[in-house]
Amino acid sequence: MVTVIPDYTLLVQMATFIALIFILNFLLYKPLLSIIERRKKQLDELGNEIKLFNESVNKKVAEYDEKLSRAKTSASDLKKEIIGEGAAEAKSIVDAVRSEIPLMTQEFQKKMDAEMQAARQILEGQSRKLSLEIAEKVLGRRVQ
Repeated sequence: MVTVIPDYTLLVQMATFIALIFILNFLLYKPLLSIIERRKKQLDELGNEIKLFNESVNKKVAEYDEKLSRAKTSASDLKKEIIGEGAAEAKSIVDAVRSEIPLMTQEFQKKMDAEMQAARQILEGQSRKLSLEIAEKVLGRRVQ
């Protein structure tokens, strides 16, 4: 018969293994878990900051778009107003010129009448003289 002597090295190895698990848990596993937890919290905080930043950016963009829209509307209204004022001023200038045209034509007509009268007087005097000269040449003597 064979007798087996119990070997206690197995128990020592098991105790060493369990002690190693506790030591590694304390020295390695828990610090790694705390580092991972800290990084997770940092990522969550950064995610919240990014979310708040995006909301702020979106709000600023909306405000900018609203201001831009108001500025475009204001500029369009101002442009229409300026065009209206220009058209009104142009109309007043055209009306003023149109009202001056009859006066100018009357003045021109008066000048022409005066010049025609002067020309008639000159021509009348010259025509008498010319007719006397023609009559003298035809008659061959002096006519009074």
